[in-house]
Amino acid sequence: MKKFFLASSLVLLLTQSVFAKEEVKESNQTRFESLSKLTQVIGTVEKYYVDDIKLEAIVDKALKGLMQELDAHSTYLDKKSSKEMSIQTTGEFGGLGITVGMRDGALTVISPIDDTPAYEAGVEAGDIILKIDDKSTLNMTLDEAVSLMRGKPKTPIILTVVREGANKPVKINIIRDIIKIQSVFAKKIEKEDLLYLRVSSFDRKVTSSLRKEIKNKSNTKGIILDLRNNPGGLLTQAIGVVDLFVDNGVIVSQKGRNLADEEKFNAKPTNTITDVPVVVLVNGGSASASEIVSGALQDHKRAVIIGEKTFGKGSVQAILPITQDRKENIKLTIAKYYLPSGRTIQATGITPDVISYSGEAVKEKNSEFKIKEADLKKHLEGELDKDNGLKKKNKETKKEKKDKKIILKDDVLKDNQLNTAIGILKSLIIVNK
Repeated sequence: MKKFFLASSLVLLLTQSVFAKEEVKESNQTRFESLSKLTQVIGTVEKYYVDDIKLEAIVDKALKGLMQELDAHSTYLDKKSSKEMSIQTTGEFGGLGITVGMRDGALTVISPIDDTPAYEAGVEAGDIILKIDDKSTLNMTLDEAVSLMRGKPKTPIILTVVREGANKPVKINIIRDIIKIQSVFAKKIEKEDLLYLRVSSFDRKVTSSLRKEIKNKSNTKGIILDLRNNPGGLLTQAIGVVDLFVDNGVIVSQKGRNLADEEKFNAKPTNTITDVPVVVLVNGGSASASEIVSGALQDHKRAVIIGEKTFGKGSVQAILPITQDRKENIKLTIAKYYLPSGRTIQATGITPDVISYSGEAVKEKNSEFKIKEADLKKHLEGELDKDNGLKKKNKETKKEKKDKKIILKDDVLKDNQLNTAIGILKSLIIVNK
């Protein structure tokens, strides 16, 4: 009986080995047939296409088509595109100050960057770019579009966009300029003991800048972190920002094709500097690193997220050389980001805890003409003082508005989302007490 079992086991092992070899053989044959098909198509195009087209150009077009079919962020970078990317990451260049992406096959503005030519000209998050000057963006790759929009400083460009709510396409005239971004702004809110922190992009100095501002206002009762129209940036900075508020647990994880090779980034107690209530403002222009920050704070129950659903860009791209001199490369999606709860950002975005839309806040009409009982005795006297001191008051108001470190009540009422955030933050402070 024992010999029978041994013989059966040996037969089973031999059978499995045969099947494994056949699978490998079939796999290799399929790969060979697929590569032969590609070679056949390239050869046929070179021989019969109506125009004389060189083999190098055919291969370049095949590579571009392949990368474009994978996803909206993968692309082939020829020598010219690789050089432009190098200039973008290491030197100064003339640009518009917008971040764009592909949404449902259309070239879409993720967000304009604060105080840049595009921002000043009125480009808005969600605008779909139909034309760059006189060139249609139909079937244009992301990198081709970026290359067209970049150019020498002080040169003009016209973007034709489709905008929600507009009856016809809108033409926007912009003058390119050197893009210099101040990534962090800190402001006080008039008559409120709250700290407003605006992050326009995640560059190398964001975490250290926020740390400095929070320490300078260590007695604040609450923090508003504004990530609206923030297109993202460095992963390390997104992790660093979350770490300022969260003292333990996973911040974000990164998974590639092999899900077993998961890379996790954890919070460290030594990096956390505040435990005051936090609210985060987001909208459709908040993407990538902004979504990691808002999503992680939401999963850790560390902040209330307010605004509109975010863009949904949660994939990781790497630049991989395909020639020895590294003058030609591919930008390839190699992984996706996952939040502490295990959910992905890609194509889904972050849904706020409190939905709030942009626009002016609802306020009481003609409230300045309403007089309370306590005001009656001095009302007439006050009106005379108003008349006599009108010019003086106007001058003081103008002077106050020049202080960029303070957000005035009137400015808050012009921003419904910010007004909502202040109300919720004040409620959190009361509950926290």
